[in-house]
Amino acid sequence: MNYDQELKKIISNDDVFLSVLRAVEELHLPDAWVCAGYLRNKIWDVLDDISTPINDIDVIYFDGDDTSTGIEKKLEKQLKAVLPALPWSVKNQARMHEKNGLLPYYSSFDGVSNFPETPTAVAIRLKNNELEVMAPFGLSDLFSKYVRPTPSYAENSQLYAVYHDRVSQKCWEEIWSDVIIER
Repeated sequence: MNYDQELKKIISNDDVFLSVLRAVEELHLPDAWVCAGYLRNKIWDVLDDISTPINDIDVIYFDGDDTSTGIEKKLEKQLKAVLPALPWSVKNQARMHEKNGLLPYYSSFDGVSNFPETPTAVAIRLKNNELEVMAPFGLSDLFSKYVRPTPSYAENSQLYAVYHDRVSQKCWEEIWSDVIIER
């Protein structure tokens, strides 16, 4: 199976997801993507033929010139004005390294590469009417529902503890069938 094509097909058939991508594209943010749980959950929902509630819509971008959290809140309000029923979460990857004590990121790709687990380290965007996928560790884990830590979390005992606590709290195995979690 060509996972990249399958991912694009799934998103292309979801009017709400496409509206989200259009709203983000209209902000003209540098290196902006929709990612993480919103995308992972959508794929797992389709694989299991269920519909889970949207926890939040993770939007990332990279702007080294303005790393204030105030601009992120302003962007969330702009997105809420376009699609008010959705729970927006906007984060500038130029500052997110601080959360885990890592070296500064140099792009959104670098930020996504440092997400906790591989099936969550995936992003998508709409650019010039074309879907683009970012998957630093590929899409196999996402489509097979295999959860493992990304290298930065696997190689650092403090971050591995964060990964372990996170997967324990998420209860993914209770929501989606056949989820395998590497512990």
